[in-house]
Amino acid sequence: MTICSAPGKVYLFGEHAVVYGEPAVPCAIDRRATVEVTPREDDHIRVTAEDLSLDGFTVEYTGETGGDAVDLDVSQSLVEAAMAYIDAAVQQARAAADAPNAGFDIRVDSEIPLGAGLGSSAAVTVAGIDAATRALGEPLDRRQIADRAYRAEFDVQDGQASRADTFCSAMGGAVRVEDDSCEPIDCPPLPLTVGFDGGAGDTGELVSGVRRLRSEYDFAEDTLRAIGDVVREGEQIMRETVEGSQLTAAGQRELGRLMNFNHGLLSAVGVSARSLDQMVWAAREAGAHGAKLTGAGGGGCVVALGESAQTRTALEYTPGCHRAFTTEVASDGVRPQESDSWPHHETRLTLTRVRCQS
Repeated sequence: MTICSAPGKVYLFGEHAVVYGEPAVPCAIDRRATVEVTPREDDHIRVTAEDLSLDGFTVEYTGETGGDAVDLDVSQSLVEAAMAYIDAAVQQARAAADAPNAGFDIRVDSEIPLGAGLGSSAAVTVAGIDAATRALGEPLDRRQIADRAYRAEFDVQDGQASRADTFCSAMGGAVRVEDDSCEPIDCPPLPLTVGFDGGAGDTGELVSGVRRLRSEYDFAEDTLRAIGDVVREGEQIMRETVEGSQLTAAGQRELGRLMNFNHGLLSAVGVSARSLDQMVWAAREAGAHGAKLTGAGGGGCVVALGESAQTRTALEYTPGCHRAFTTEVASDGVRPQESDSWPHHETRLTLTRVRCQS
């Protein structure tokens, strides 16, 4: 039995502009997905997933691929997508270990809500590949895991995957993304609060909408360039306003102002939503240094910077906010876990599928 975990992520800066060659800075957060892998004697894959959403839901079913549908209180497509990422991770682990017929019992637990733009699929994929290759006696380094996880997501998403999520989950900390390049950057500890509206925007449609706007109006292209300028300024603040290992109070305030700028620019290109704007303003009014949407937009999550305990409370009482939680930048990326460190939550999901690979 081998257990590994990997973090989710938020974007401090740069969504959408990164599509047009501008830099972006995602960072890992200390909400993690945990995957336990035990090799089998046969070539079957058995998956049990626990608490794949923040609220939890319960369903049990067993069957071949394409078997009977199940009655869920969440989107069936989200559960099927989660299983597709696990399947793709298994295939990548088999290929890396040159063990095409390896079978596994797999257990998955995630603190990261599905479909919220917080990198849940990347975290499960990264942790799954690490655990499976370790279980087969062929452990990979973090960059190899990131590359394999990107290939898995590329297959599941029909070629639309970004390297950013899987690289950030594998490496931890903050990452600078520009074109096809991903590299870790220094990032001081940052106190963060995340608000989730319970939904998610259509990433493809949102990206297409920005592309149409950019082709129609010159100022839209200028707006995306301005987001790139915000990213570069934010990187400079994280380099130059650190005392010891901590960002100074002035540095936090300035970083928050840049997050506010970034949210306004993203709103200008049409990717915010009423629920996101309401949460952003609630966080700011509660004392956060800054707040912005994170991810593709249209729904999903906002991230706020600051120590104020009032921020989470304000978000929880904001119309349109489904759940809020505090977090911080996770310095650790994917890592092995002790066998007695399996997460324990008040709510559980039990989702069992038997996959016969022969």
